[in-house]
Amino acid sequence: MVLHPKAKVRVAGQEVTFCCKASGTPVPKKYYWYHNGTLLERKLHGYSSRLALKGLALEQAGTYHCKASSEAGAIKSAPAQLTVLAQGQQSCKSEPEPSLVELPSECPQDATGSRYYNVGRCPPAPCASSVGGRSECGADAGRCCGVRRMELRDVPCAGSSLPIKVVAECGCGPCAQPRVLVQGRVTAADTGEPLRFGQIFLGGRKVGFTGYKGSFTIEVPPDTQRLVARFVDRQQRFVDAIKVLPFNRRGGAVYQEVKMLRKKEPVELDGSRVNAIPLGEESGREPIGELLLPAGAFLRPSGEVFNGTVKASVTFLDPRDMATASAASSDLSFADADGDIVPLRTYGMFAVEFREQGSGAALQTGPVQVRMDAGQVWMPEHLQKMKLWSLNPETGLWEEEGILQPAEGSRRKREERTFLVGNLEIRERRLFNLDVPEDRRCFVKVRAYSNEKFNPYEQLEGVVISLVNLEPQPGYPTNPRAWGRFDSVVTGPNGACLPAFCDGQRADAYSAYVTATLGGEELEAVASSPKLNPNAVGVSQPYLGKLGYRRSDHDDPDLKKTAFQINLAKPDPNNVDETNGPVYPYRSLQECEQAPVSANHLRFYRVEVDKYEYNVVPFRESDLTSWTGDYLSWWPNPQEFRACFIKVQIEGPQEYMVRSRNVGGSHPRTRGQLYGLRDTRSVRDMLLENTSGACVEFKCSGMLFDQSLVDRTLVSIVPQGSCHRSAVNGLLRDYLSRHPPVADNNHTAAFSMLAPVDPLGHNYGIYTVTDQNPRLAKEIAIGRCFDGTSDGFSREMKAAAGTAVTFTCQERPPGRESFFQRLLTAPAEA
Repeated sequence: MVLHPKAKVRVAGQEVTFCCKASGTPVPKKYYWYHNGTLLERKLHGYSSRLALKGLALEQAGTYHCKASSEAGAIKSAPAQLTVLAQGQQSCKSEPEPSLVELPSECPQDATGSRYYNVGRCPPAPCASSVGGRSECGADAGRCCGVRRMELRDVPCAGSSLPIKVVAECGCGPCAQPRVLVQGRVTAADTGEPLRFGQIFLGGRKVGFTGYKGSFTIEVPPDTQRLVARFVDRQQRFVDAIKVLPFNRRGGAVYQEVKMLRKKEPVELDGSRVNAIPLGEESGREPIGELLLPAGAFLRPSGEVFNGTVKASVTFLDPRDMATASAASSDLSFADADGDIVPLRTYGMFAVEFREQGSGAALQTGPVQVRMDAGQVWMPEHLQKMKLWSLNPETGLWEEEGILQPAEGSRRKREERTFLVGNLEIRERRLFNLDVPEDRRCFVKVRAYSNEKFNPYEQLEGVVISLVNLEPQPGYPTNPRAWGRFDSVVTGPNGACLPAFCDGQRADAYSAYVTATLGGEELEAVASSPKLNPNAVGVSQPYLGKLGYRRSDHDDPDLKKTAFQINLAKPDPNNVDETNGPVYPYRSLQECEQAPVSANHLRFYRVEVDKYEYNVVPFRESDLTSWTGDYLSWWPNPQEFRACFIKVQIEGPQEYMVRSRNVGGSHPRTRGQLYGLRDTRSVRDMLLENTSGACVEFKCSGMLFDQSLVDRTLVSIVPQGSCHRSAVNGLLRDYLSRHPPVADNNHTAAFSMLAPVDPLGHNYGIYTVTDQNPRLAKEIAIGRCFDGTSDGFSREMKAAAGTAVTFTCQERPPGRESFFQRLLTAPAEA
């Protein structure tokens, strides 16, 4: 499906047109349209690949999707929502929805000491449009609800006031169209070496190369529903990796680590004799099966039989080895006869490459046999459904090659095993798969949070949640014997729903291993030992006990805390304890996606050193559509985000909070006005005594949102405690003196500068990274800052490397306020 219908909003009486288009061989010419899953009469509506509805009535609201078919099969589009408003009904209310931001610690807002303030937000819902006809099939940005007017307010704080901009009015305007990117790195699954200058394909189109370190950036084409990318090693050391990459439709970049499977060293075969190649013997276990090649099976592309010496490389990906899951291709899905994309459960994948010895010319094969050991299939019902599949490199979908059936009378002498046998012709370089369709399916609700408080308004969007389905070994439900499939979903404003296999009869028939990453950083799961806390996990008892929740360090505290495992117990509809998540029946996807935050769900959270961020113009970095054009916006350009950090070394007996205060420095519209605050706790250097370091974000200098004049941000760095400035980086000091005006640095308890416009680097103690995703830009900059280099990355603080300014701190006498505290209580005097 290359064109999917788009969501529309109309007023009753207007008209609407939906469009879809499929490609294939032969070209699909039959199209069917469905409303809320019911087929619409072709004669009544006269549709083809376009569906036009005139004189809309309220009852015609709902979901619409199309299906295209030919003799080759069928495929369905994604559903599109049609909203029909009554006459006079508004799709965008002028009054903003509530949205809370956290104020600095010195600004409590009520008697309870709450520091949360309602700044309002406009939901990015589509607005009604009267567009009709063919233009509706194009890339029309449409109109969306957004900010029409903001107000500046002053919030009382200890001894001062804090400016804050709040949404005063919402209205319809052009929809924001942020760039949607997938970034990441391609490395070898076994050694971690990068894929240097590998080719990247979307469909059959080459779109670029990986970098020297294996890095890549893919811009997701508009209206993409399923992003299928193929990574090709031009030196042919690795099997082509075909990945279905998750992305955030709301904009920004999602980071992905792509692993490639190294090709097995070729062996020499005599083409004139019968040859058997085992599948999956490397792990020291019994092979899953074997590839049986009869005499004369090898063919040149012309069809001529080749009976000479063949260099044969057969690379098998064994799901009995948990480490192979990350290197598996595709998302293990196929299109069934009705056009639905449905999941497979794998028993192994293999890639084959046959070449003539000497010339190296590629060979094909005539009919060959794939024999699978039935003893390796632990679920008896799978024996009847086992099939052989090949992967279409352009769609990322598996296509049926044949059925595996019990061999009749083919058991060899002294052979105790029973085989499933299927036939295959190898005509092109494809990945093959031993799979069964599995219809016992559910969805698992997972949310990610910015910290361990799990506040509903502090959820993280853009987090990649990955779920690997495990099949337990009989009698050892916590010790999985194999993985069966995997899925990745990106969290939105209401979390993520991950598809998984589940079972209603045996709670431990299937289990899941779940992880979460944000910009390459692993998030932490909720602890399961020494005591399981249902309130922290997010799932109430007794269902939590049935799920058997265990964090990855449950039995060994030295293991990482970044994953959890659960039994995929299908919810019992007659048990009220199991009807509120976190596992939902497969037909309840909408219920899962719309579940309130109070419903059961599983959780990850971000582990950070103490950190606080405040923007005068509120902006959620996980939702780029929440950006507002304003002179006081921290990020002036929603298409490109530049993150700036300064490294501060602190010599003192403890860790200290360090604040950056950022105000307009040289722009006439913002001079002296606050952009925002950043508080960061210093991190101890494990190799230096009484020394810690802090990587503190500040607002970069540069053009403001109108792109007309540069502002040199006036940045003040103030550590909390009895501290005095003891050293400033010489290169930074010289640069600032050569680029006036120079900020006043009279007070030795702080460091001030008019921030440099140039991206300096570690020699100056300044770290600058530009990216289309603000979180990713900051993560990369922090990693370099910790490392003290301009191209490295570390999570261990190297306080003396690449430092801009040094403070010496000591424990102050009792009753004496620090400069930091005086700045909070009496800023004018301070």
